[in-house]
Amino acid sequence: MGLLHHIEIYVSDLKRSAEFWGWFLSELGYTPYQQWEEGRSWKLGDTYLVFVQAKEKHLDVPYNRCRVGLNHLAFHANSREQVDALTVKVRAKGMNLLYKDKHPFAGGEHYYALFFEDPDRIKVELVAP
Repeated sequence: MGLLHHIEIYVSDLKRSAEFWGWFLSELGYTPYQQWEEGRSWKLGDTYLVFVQAKEKHLDVPYNRCRVGLNHLAFHANSREQVDALTVKVRAKGMNLLYKDKHPFAGGEHYYALFFEDPDRIKVELVAP
């Protein structure tokens, strides 16, 4: 009781977001769950993440994590090694790594994490135990 059932996020380009999130979530053990013309989802256990193509009329204002609404999604990593391995992959894919000057301790001296952005600039965090 109280665990997240699902999160639904509207995106500006479903194809681009599905490629990004499909790669990242599969690295964390998620599997494809649902697929339809305007959306995709991935599931791990009882929780799933849904990405839906935003309607054209809602694309005039781009996402900004500092506005009201979602700031970021943070995921548990299995280890510091997993954070390091995914950091290499994020860089190789040309994704925007955040807080480069403080990586992997951008969250503090004892907080080992990767911070980067999805195609809509939603911040993604992967935190080592």
